[in-house]
Amino acid sequence: MLLALIAACEIAFWVVLGAGLASRYLLRWRRVSTVLLLCVPLVDLVLLVATVIDLSRGATAGFAHGLAAAYLGVSVAFGPSMVRWADQRFAHRFAGGPPPWRPPKHGRERARYEWREFGKALLAWAISCGLLGLAILLVGDAERTAALEAWIGRLTIVVAIWAIWPVSHTLWPSRPKADASPES
Repeated sequence: MLLALIAACEIAFWVVLGAGLASRYLLRWRRVSTVLLLCVPLVDLVLLVATVIDLSRGATAGFAHGLAAAYLGVSVAFGPSMVRWADQRFAHRFAGGPPPWRPPKHGRERARYEWREFGKALLAWAISCGLLGLAILLVGDAERTAALEAWIGRLTIVVAIWAIWPVSHTLWPSRPKADASPES
């Protein structure tokens, strides 16, 4: 049941976001779009409340509960940049806005970009692990929360692997490829 709710929340995130952007750029309804865009975080709140209710009613914490915590952490940490990403593309495509921003490809700028993204990943990890820790405390039974402890390990491995990108772009910054075409 909780896995279905997670999928529904992901779908709802994009539907509410799309409705907000369509209201803003296609229908020119600024107030409606503002209300819709402010509702985007409510999707996460629904998932959080459902997870807490499920655990407080005595459910044994399983894979879905850990996934819900991971989803919430990623949504909070990366949500604003995902909204900006969608807004730029929608404005460009439907409202004559400027071309969307693209991440830098080379040099220190790319390294800075990778460190910013890694910072978001660390924030997502911290939020997710915090939620997992709170759920473990809420349940108060080690046998019923083993799956949540496993999620902390999984998320830590993901963040450790993610660190490869900013470190590699810092130590070995890429350079633009030289134009291989001969001049005539």
